[in-house]
Amino acid sequence: MAAILGGGLGGLSTGYYLLKNNLNNPNKLKIFLLEATNQCGGWIKTIRTKDYLFEQGPRTIRPKGITGLNTLNMIQDLGLSEHVSPIRPDHPAAKNRMIYVNNELHLLPSSLKGVFQKNGPFSKPLIYAVFNDLKQPHLELKDDSIYNFVERRFGREIADYAISPMICGICAGDAKEISVKFLMKTLFEYEQNHGGVMKGLMKSFFKTKVPDDLELTDLANTAKEEKWSVYTIKGGLETFPTTLKTYLEESNVDLHLNTTVEEIEFIDASLVKLKQTDGKIVTANHVYSTIPAHILSKLVKSQHPDLSNCLNEIPFVTVGIVNLYFSTTKPLITPAFGFLIPPIENSPILGVVFDSCCIPDQNGTVLTVMLGGRWFKEKFGQNVTEDRLLNIALGEIKTILKIEDSPAAYNVNILKKCIPQYVIGHYERVEKIRQYIQEKNLPISLVGSSYDGVGVNDVIFSAKMQVEEDCTNS
Repeated sequence: MAAILGGGLGGLSTGYYLLKNNLNNPNKLKIFLLEATNQCGGWIKTIRTKDYLFEQGPRTIRPKGITGLNTLNMIQDLGLSEHVSPIRPDHPAAKNRMIYVNNELHLLPSSLKGVFQKNGPFSKPLIYAVFNDLKQPHLELKDDSIYNFVERRFGREIADYAISPMICGICAGDAKEISVKFLMKTLFEYEQNHGGVMKGLMKSFFKTKVPDDLELTDLANTAKEEKWSVYTIKGGLETFPTTLKTYLEESNVDLHLNTTVEEIEFIDASLVKLKQTDGKIVTANHVYSTIPAHILSKLVKSQHPDLSNCLNEIPFVTVGIVNLYFSTTKPLITPAFGFLIPPIENSPILGVVFDSCCIPDQNGTVLTVMLGGRWFKEKFGQNVTEDRLLNIALGEIKTILKIEDSPAAYNVNILKKCIPQYVIGHYERVEKIRQYIQEKNLPISLVGSSYDGVGVNDVIFSAKMQVEEDCTNS
């Protein structure tokens, strides 16, 4: 029997891949999924009305790369293809992405032509960053912050105005702390192996690319051919985990909501006990932990304090989310994906997503303001109220977007410790954790955003890889 800890996207995906990998198994695998809250889906939550959608967490998914195509394969298999709403390259949400610097919104270049032109707030055309990389000396490092790497290779302006706000948008983190391997592992390896990014890039052109063995569905092929920028699900992204949950239930996966595990006891290499707060005990041959590392840390502390300490070293940040709906029919914003604010601007908000441009079937103007992240406690203290976050968000919207209207509806949510931070040394830390598990022969696998990537695609692919690895080794 396999037990899955957590009913977020990682836990649901783990159940999905366990079922897929045991399709031809005459001894059907019994699967338990234990979720502490009263619903599945984790941070993916949608508030739906007839006029608007408020997304509490992710709202779009990238279709790029093997992980992106893998998600599209799953979506088609679940029967959701007709519900997919793509944003193609010519859409304003694909072309228009902005940053707010020096009290002004600046459109970032979205074409090759734009790289050769001077665009504010950059003092030179971005092509000069290439020349900067070519003249930099070789520097040997095991890891570095993504900020230091970009500043060294491409200049401080690129680090401040392009990479730092992007990191805020992806993981609400500080580029000066986040490992370069988080987003730019290949570029970092070019620098370390070839002395520079452009040198490594040029040498890679002459190498034969190894084709992956991922068979693509019609949906994945369409996304690839049409070069989708991002996509979402009609009716809200929560439709995705909800459909996954239904698939598991129809496949006889035993789902238990409102079930909190307080301790994990490893008996031997093929037996583990999950002790619940209500005194019940679930016994399994293997457990898949998809819960955040800091929560798992508490569950294994009694028996494996060293493992617990390593898990607890992965930091998390809190993000404030303010959704705003303006019912007016007059245009309040220029069509775009939204804007981000570099940390050097010292703003209380990280950025704003223009949901009425990104998400279909919205009436009026819908915006989502993101606050805090790595700087949440520093900006708002320990006990900030939702009303205060709402007033801050409205003030920033009024100042930056010149919106004087009052919202017809709003929602404020404080997502506590919602995004892990892949600080310098993260991948070595995760390797050490998994090595400990292997050496002690513990029947547990780690899945999800704490370890293998924070995006929707990363979490799903993490589940796929862990399940396939376990099935191969069993």
